[in-house]
Amino acid sequence: MKHPKLKTVFGGVCAPQGFIASGVRAGIKKSKKDVALIYSEVPASAAGVFTQSRTVAACVTLNQKQLQKSKVARAILINSGNANACTGERGMMNAKQSISTVASALSIKESEVLIASTGVIGQFLPMDKLTWGIYEAAKALSRDGSDDAAEGICTTDTFPKECAVEFDINGIPVRIGGIAKGSGMIAPNMATMLAFLTTDAKISHSLLRKAFKQANERSFNRITVDGDTSTNDMALILANGKAENREIREGTQDYKLFYAALEHVMVTLSKLIVKDGEGATKFVEVTVTGAKSIIDAEKACRTICNSPLVKTAIHGEDANWGRILAAVGYSGIDFNPDITEIFFDDLKILGKKYDISFSEEKAKQVLQKKEITITVNLNSGKHSATFWTCDLSAEYVRINASYRS
Repeated sequence: MKHPKLKTVFGGVCAPQGFIASGVRAGIKKSKKDVALIYSEVPASAAGVFTQSRTVAACVTLNQKQLQKSKVARAILINSGNANACTGERGMMNAKQSISTVASALSIKESEVLIASTGVIGQFLPMDKLTWGIYEAAKALSRDGSDDAAEGICTTDTFPKECAVEFDINGIPVRIGGIAKGSGMIAPNMATMLAFLTTDAKISHSLLRKAFKQANERSFNRITVDGDTSTNDMALILANGKAENREIREGTQDYKLFYAALEHVMVTLSKLIVKDGEGATKFVEVTVTGAKSIIDAEKACRTICNSPLVKTAIHGEDANWGRILAAVGYSGIDFNPDITEIFFDDLKILGKKYDISFSEEKAKQVLQKKEITITVNLNSGKHSATFWTCDLSAEYVRINASYRS
């Protein structure tokens, strides 16, 4: 639920003061924008979370090293259409070259540039096109550029994803904005899904990192489309302090409001990613309650959301509660199936002691909706978690069977 003190605003990553962005078509993809640039007019604190896969793209490796050395960045370059993953030394050289080109185009230090790539794995970047695109993106930077940037980072996405909010700290307006991409290969373990956030809040680097990591666990790490973790998953945030608010300190009401705003933006972007899942026709919110621990609740949620059998049953509008209970069973948590209850929206599908006296007709009506909630009450404790997923359709197979072509 949105915090009552948050106001939705337009502008995405350009909503906060001091940020400009752009998105251009460089020819990496056949017919769409494929290079995006986000730029802070002043040095900004930078933090990130990254895929925990052992197979990672060059951009992930370079960003991790960069953020270990420096707490500051000013620019984020993103290209779509090519992941630059599993490309060896040449891929690393190309990534470093793109950083150097951005620094040159913007007259900033190479240490102030972060990069991201998304697209096909195992292909070399067309550096002539990317270099041209970087200079064009630098020339196109604008306060109105968030829409173009959001479009430029898309791959199989059917729509760009943006969100921004405003809140007051002691009467001073502060903003957080973000863009994201993701449609398939979505089961982030990080912290192909990418997210980029900006804020003009004045906050220490250590507290920014803490808030970002925590919000990531409650947003991007709680979504799944197909159970696949990408080589390029990452989320980055820049905080430039241009709002000139009193510095946000841990444990204060200011921090609680900042965190609520950050989590809201990240959860909103997460939900948009799931709603745009490849071939998806239904958005599903899964909540597990009554768990013995938060870890158990999260494990059960993740297993339900990743189950192809659960997802295909939802697509077929089949109230097959047995697939949900089975998924909880192999999630590895300690629970008692005899006292577990399952609800589709407010309709009880499974009661204690395997009571299944529900109306198939009413269940069908629920499952025919575009947005569905599934609640599993384990009745074993007081912890809960919520994840977001979508159905699995034949269209998903078609999209991914021909992805490289």
